[in-house]
Amino acid sequence: MSETTAEPTELTSQYSAQVAGDLERNLKEQERIGGEIAALQAQLAALLHDHTVLVNIQQALGASATPPAPEAEPASTVPAPRKRGSGAAKRAKDKKTATAARKRSSTKSAATAAAASPASPTLVELVREHLADQGEPRSAAEIAAALGQQHPERTVKTTVVRTTLEGLVAKSQAQRSKQGNSVFYTGPDATPVPAGEDSPQQSD
Repeated sequence: MSETTAEPTELTSQYSAQVAGDLERNLKEQERIGGEIAALQAQLAALLHDHTVLVNIQQALGASATPPAPEAEPASTVPAPRKRGSGAAKRAKDKKTATAARKRSSTKSAATAAAASPASPTLVELVREHLADQGEPRSAAEIAAALGQQHPERTVKTTVVRTTLEGLVAKSQAQRSKQGNSVFYTGPDATPVPAGEDSPQQSD
């Protein structure tokens, strides 16, 4: 009797040990997969939030075409993650949120800078304003020198100024007169200077 009783007891112990080991591995696997799912769900939520923010910025910038937001698939019911997994999910969410905030700040700063920076006046506008402010005829070289001093960040060449002045004269937005071999320019409303003989040679 004793031998028959000892054999089932030994088998029961082996099965119990095997089941306990399998159960422990099962729980660890559940914990691992649950943590990964929680992290993926946090990343998906952050991406959806980023998409909403980017769409709002795109609409604010005047864009017409906006890609539709993908519909989020319903999350399947999963075991609640252990505390060890929730910390990793929270860190992943915080990282995504910080990245989205930096993107929003960068985009808004670029849009604000583009709207705040005024367009530089063209050379034609500068020449026209200069003639309007002058009460006496000026040569192309004198105008080029004055504009170069007023706008040191620009390269003002006499030949380009002369071409611009001739274009204004052709549009009746400036007057041209000659004194000897020198050519002078005034605004359209200025009293013209008596012109001498037209000479093919022009000097500044």
